[in-house]
Amino acid sequence: MRSDAGRSPAAPQASPAEAALAVVDVCKSFGHVQALTDVSLSAYPGQVLALFGDNGAGKSTLMKIMCGALQPDTGTIRVGDYEAPGLSIQRAQSLGIQAVYQDLSLAPHLMVLENMFLGHELYRSRWPGFLHVLDRRRMAMETVEALERISIRLPSVHVPVMKLSGGQRQAVAVARAVRWARRAVLMDEPTAALGRVQSDLVVDTIRATARANLAVVVVSHDIPRMLEVADQVAVMRHGRIVAHGSAADFTLARIVGLMVGEESRTAPRDER
Repeated sequence: MRSDAGRSPAAPQASPAEAALAVVDVCKSFGHVQALTDVSLSAYPGQVLALFGDNGAGKSTLMKIMCGALQPDTGTIRVGDYEAPGLSIQRAQSLGIQAVYQDLSLAPHLMVLENMFLGHELYRSRWPGFLHVLDRRRMAMETVEALERISIRLPSVHVPVMKLSGGQRQAVAVARAVRWARRAVLMDEPTAALGRVQSDLVVDTIRATARANLAVVVVSHDIPRMLEVADQVAVMRHGRIVAHGSAADFTLARIVGLMVGEESRTAPRDER
């Protein structure tokens, strides 16, 4: 049984049984390659769960299954009270799960407000029943609110994304995910290729996302930075969870040892 010592005070209403997103005994293979074997993992509202592992450990495969981009061979996905053998991307999004991929999936030539509402555009009637035009004023106001929700301030939401710094683009991508998420936000390598200042901005954004009472799952190779923000840690090796528990129980040395198989003692599995 896992200790709750690392739980964030930002989610007092979340009881131990109320996982926002969970996978139970999930397996996935690609031909003769076994990518995941009997993986069980839960993410809770108001917490940051950092997922570590070497290349090929199964982290990205697990994240894709969580957001519906891949289907497991066996096992169960749970989102709140909903339980199924797998999810589609559309179903995951309808259940309140959003993902931020390493490429951010932003349209660089579109303005920040247009990226925030890409696929969710707001319209107003110019002539009722005949013509609808974008309600840019409302979109701009709601974009500013979405950014401020996770403590992000930009000079303007009317600038093209291509004019922003790397950290600002990452923040916009996260803010968009938070805007449409109701349960969980999954992030793939959020600090990759960023400098110290921009990484600080992203770490602050991750904290703010958890404070919005969303579960945050972060896949990252940036172990020291993610240990600064994580409530829970899971370490993967060869498609299995080899350790899982409070971030306070992990150090950089221990995580690296688990990743390369040098530490035989593992944390207890989460049996909830």
